[in-house]
Amino acid sequence: MTGLTLVATNAAILIVLFLILWAICLRTRDVTPVDSVWALGMVVMAGSSFVQANGDPGRKALLFGLCALWGLRLGGYMLWRWRDHGPDRRYQVMLGRAQEAKGWGFAKATLILVFATQAPMLFVVCLPVQLGQVDAGPPVGTLGMIGAAMALTGIVFESVGDWQLTRFRKNPANASRVMDRGLWRYTRHPNYFGDALTWWGLFAIAAETGTGLWALPGPLLLTWTLMKWSGAPTIEGRMKRKKPGYDDYVRRTPAFVPWFPKGA
Repeated sequence: MTGLTLVATNAAILIVLFLILWAICLRTRDVTPVDSVWALGMVVMAGSSFVQANGDPGRKALLFGLCALWGLRLGGYMLWRWRDHGPDRRYQVMLGRAQEAKGWGFAKATLILVFATQAPMLFVVCLPVQLGQVDAGPPVGTLGMIGAAMALTGIVFESVGDWQLTRFRKNPANASRVMDRGLWRYTRHPNYFGDALTWWGLFAIAAETGTGLWALPGPLLLTWTLMKWSGAPTIEGRMKRKKPGYDDYVRRTPAFVPWFPKGA
């Protein structure tokens, strides 16, 4: 199977998946579950590629296994957070503004602003676990093993960051405090850094094949999204309004790549 055939099939699967989710969200009037499907949908893409592609068995297993580990952990965490905290207010505000300013109904607003945006982004970001499974050779080499180590490190980093933040938020005494402990002492966004490191690692595994090199837009798009668009900028804007000490935290703590805080 060629890479073009594989991605075309996966695109069709993803469209059906998102249309089903859109229909469900129209009934519940809550689009928050799309955050879980962002991660779980990539596992579906990796699994579909694993079934379809005729690439090197070792590389296929490595890409699918690491993607599944990352996606099931993150997807499960997002589902738990939704069930524990309810609808995401960010989506409510965004959709409410669009409906008021443009006169859109809920169905049109959610389709255009949420599902028609996230589906293509999901598809591009997970190109490494799609295209990396196409070529029959070579077997996993040094670059692939480095990539696997990067991906595993990223998964652990993201998981620990999420766990530390969850524990911090559970203490009512921390309601007005800035989380600057654990991994959060060395980067303002350990979960986002872990996310990016994971997908750069998966790209490194895929890049050992000719077809896999075409997956470069995936980690580039994810990193840009996390650093410049809907990730860090959104979080930091909200934190500066809510947390009195956040500006000081920003001054002393690296934004993305972990390093020692200034003045430490």
